[in-house]
Amino acid sequence: MVFSKWRQALGGQVKAIITGASACPVRVMRTFNAAGIPVREGYGMTEAAPAISFSRMEPEGALLGTVGPLLDGVEVMLEPSSEFSPGEGEILAKSPGIMMGYYKQPDKTAEVIRYINGERWLATGDVGAWVEGPGGRKFLKITDRKKELLKTSQGKYVAPAPLEAALKEHFLVEQAMVVGDDLRYVTALIIPSQEGLRSWCERHGIAWTELSEMLRLPEVQRRYEMLLERINAHFARHEQIKRFTLLDCLWEPAKADGTEAELTPTLKLKRRVILEKFRREIEAMYR
Repeated sequence: MVFSKWRQALGGQVKAIITGASACPVRVMRTFNAAGIPVREGYGMTEAAPAISFSRMEPEGALLGTVGPLLDGVEVMLEPSSEFSPGEGEILAKSPGIMMGYYKQPDKTAEVIRYINGERWLATGDVGAWVEGPGGRKFLKITDRKKELLKTSQGKYVAPAPLEAALKEHFLVEQAMVVGDDLRYVTALIIPSQEGLRSWCERHGIAWTELSEMLRLPEVQRRYEMLLERINAHFARHEQIKRFTLLDCLWEPAKADGTEAELTPTLKLKRRVILEKFRREIEAMYR
């Protein structure tokens, strides 16, 4: 009944939803798929038209958490590095759709075009891995942005995207950013889902006042600690989130007051902006 209302709200004729630009939470895709509205992710960039990989509508053509098999005519090589986990590498792509270069910017072009054994490859700056799907088919999984890898003061590399994705899949979390570059351990800034937290409070007999007050309650803090304990169990010790701060705000792609936004137009985190805006909260997690 609920799902039929979803389909009707989308016009009643929707066959599928295509998503890109940033990762779609698996929980969201699973819910829409169950509603009879298939969601498919693709991966590409302007420099590699029309795309690099794409999840198909055909049987066994999609695998949740990946961006699908490669398009016909596209080749991908994963370039390993000590910065990445085993099996991961920077995604290098080769196809007839790879750009000739940035207009009148040969230096910038040279930064992303690699010649390997006489072949021309595009260095995407994304980190990925292969995942074996149904029938042994290879699916590409994006694990992080190369430039976004954190390196703690202990010399350990941490990919923030998987941690942030795990947090945002939970109904209690609206937004999150992992911190830890050149710091002793990994922490997180978490913006709770007001709707999710309100629902949890109602189920546990906690009277709701306003979000800022609710975030200070020991019961609420403990609930988020439990969430982190469950998430941390899936990550290596040096990757685990040791401390967190709950924020009473919302990161946006545009601010009404004219200040710098925390998100890009495609809703990616502006990490530098967030680090600066919440410097005091971050410093408190390392005292």
